Amino acid sequence: MATTTSASTPKKVSSETQTIDSLDALLKTNNIFLFIPNIIGYIRVFLSIASFYFMPTHPKITIFCYLTSEFLDALDGHAARALGQSTKFGAMFDMLIDRCSTMCLCFVLAMFYPKWALFFQLWAAIDVASHWLHLHAATVKGSESHKKIDLSGNPILRLYYTSRKVLFTMCAGNELWFSMVYMLHFGEGPALLTIGKYTLGLWRVILYAVTPIMVGKQIISLIHLYTASLDMAALDEAERAKNAKAK
Repeated sequence: MATTTSASTPKKVSSETQTIDSLDALLKTNNIFLFIPNIIGYIRVFLSIASFYFMPTHPKITIFCYLTSEFLDALDGHAARALGQSTKFGAMFDMLIDRCSTMCLCFVLAMFYPKWALFFQLWAAIDVASHWLHLHAATVKGSESHKKIDLSGNPILRLYYTSRKVLFTMCAGNELWFSMVYMLHFGEGPALLTIGKYTLGLWRVILYAVTPIMVGKQIISLIHLYTASLDMAALDEAERAKNAKAK
């Protein structure tokens, strides 16, 4: 037994050394697609697709995959800053995962709640349009990220993007709202209060609690759309004035 243990020890040490070397190489790589935050993004894509697959019939698996993906959304930002791996590709990739995952959930919610289909359609359209125009305006202006806001700009957006606590609360609350609407299609969840025939479940309590956050997030999306439109118009005016002088 002693001989076996002695023989296996070098192999174990060698395996651990190789693992450390691989992680070290991964941290030092210049391949943008292999940056840790982007690898987290790939995991998010897998989890999102898994949640889409299970959405019609398996709420527990769906909500686990979906909310885990949203939790990793906060983690990849911390990893990017801590490891010095913030990239334009990563910022765009992260935003696209956010927009597409919520949009796909809205598709399913529109089927579950046909009377509210217009609401989910409009919400998804405004969410995608506002973030796309805001990011495009930031890119044209030369900003490194859509989250780097001119401090002389809109005070609500300034607070939204400069306070990580506010940003996390708004995004998490918004995703929880849609997740709870989804869960309510299958039931109220664990009962918290029963009055006669009426039972107030956990999913509905969470829904009510985060409704103001969801509304606030929608208002911020409209502000995104408004301020980005003003920015694009200002850039057009400046370009036209420059061309007029050139003539």
